[in-house]
Amino acid sequence: DPVGNGLAASLRRPGGNATGMSNISSELGAKRLQLLKEASPRISNVAMLYEAGNVGSLSQAKQIEQAAKGLKMQITPMELRQAADIESAIKRSTVINVQAYIVIGGFLVNNERQTILDQIARARIPAMFGASEYVEAGGLMSYSSSFQDNFRRAATYVDKILKGAKPGDLPIEQPTKFELVVNMKTARALG
Repeated sequence: DPVGNGLAASLRRPGGNATGMSNISSELGAKRLQLLKEASPRISNVAMLYEAGNVGSLSQAKQIEQAAKGLKMQITPMELRQAADIESAIKRSTVINVQAYIVIGGFLVNNERQTILDQIARARIPAMFGASEYVEAGGLMSYSSSFQDNFRRAATYVDKILKGAKPGDLPIEQPTKFELVVNMKTARALG
């Protein structure tokens, strides 16, 4: 959220040296939870792994908690501050009988992707992620804007700026393509 995080005055006219593509991750948190519920309708108790010190993670966490009320689901927030928190969060979630995970990306989460995937695989319950790289590495499913499409569209911005356009005069664009990715091998293993 470039405006909410103070990087831009508005999406239409960001001002300063800010422009580019937004991935609207915080707005997609609710959709991820909805898709997880559609994939496994019996799910009612979900552990949410997120980085407490990451503004983007906190924004997504709020969206997910709000969406859970409408879906009649219970969200158990699990803060991750360091790599050592991952194993204890997964163990705690099994004690309280969570039925699924929703994992919010961030620096720590992305760096510890394989550890998170391994721990969730041992728990043998479904998980939703915010990037297809998690699914390619063995996670169940992800929903996100198409990063490849955003990268292609960003090239037009680079071209305009190199030709003299001021970044602050170019609107920050929102994604137009989204991807739901499911790992069928993991889906079969989870039944």
